[in-house]
Amino acid sequence: MNRYVLALVALLGCCVSAFAQQRPLQTEDPETIGSGRALIEAGIDYDRDVYLPVSGLRGNLTTMPSFGVSLGVSSIAEIQFDWGLYQKLKITDQVAGAPLSRLLQLDGDTTDDFGDIRIGAKVRLLSETARRPAIGSWFSTRLPNAGNESGLGKDVQDFASALTVGKTVQSVRVVANIGLLMIGKPTEAAAQDDLLIYSLSVARAISPAAEVVGEFVGRANFANIITPGAEDRGLLRFGTRYTINGVRLDAGLLLGLTPRDPEIGFTGGFTWVFNAFSVP
Repeated sequence: MNRYVLALVALLGCCVSAFAQQRPLQTEDPETIGSGRALIEAGIDYDRDVYLPVSGLRGNLTTMPSFGVSLGVSSIAEIQFDWGLYQKLKITDQVAGAPLSRLLQLDGDTTDDFGDIRIGAKVRLLSETARRPAIGSWFSTRLPNAGNESGLGKDVQDFASALTVGKTVQSVRVVANIGLLMIGKPTEAAAQDDLLIYSLSVARAISPAAEVVGEFVGRANFANIITPGAEDRGLLRFGTRYTINGVRLDAGLLLGLTPRDPEIGFTGGFTWVFNAFSVP
């Protein structure tokens, strides 16, 4: 995994900064979208060789659209709503003995369901200066909209929070997150797994309208006993963004670094930021 991370940093270090993180990145920038502004983003995601350890299903997952809305409720704060509206898994394998495999209601070699909704917020605590990075706080709750009957959900909630740090160096924007992810256990009432989450992203312009981006996103579980669904994860994501007439188009490639991550994935979509309302 360290080999891939070093390759990412080297590649992007030799390539207009991103004012606030948008598709296809997941690392949260401490900068917010601005008071009274709205951000709408949507796209299509395809992940090959996805493994879901709670249901025991393995296959190729398509999510469409992957939809998000952010609202700037002040100059330093925004609220976020994200939803993979519809997801469909083409099943290639089914592992026996998974914790919730007995609850599956499958019809053939495909399964589909609504995605889980995520609701969160972000606050900029310190603005960036010539010597100091911007620092912020972010949190998000995942609601259990996808059911365990389809194998795509767990019917438990998750909660994540992180410290966000961002700094622009010449034409390069570097952002890092570190925080805590609390995952509800689907097989045990009133129990959870606590994981460390971390990420690093880099964005650099190659023209006034275009930029290349990349990131590493991971999580680590330090418990003595690792429950299914709470394993260590690691992902590399590379992409490009192009802005035209106020709309930013994007495309990205995803590479999984552990056996429980997708082998490879593709994404494409758009982001639109505009003045939506007046904040008193």
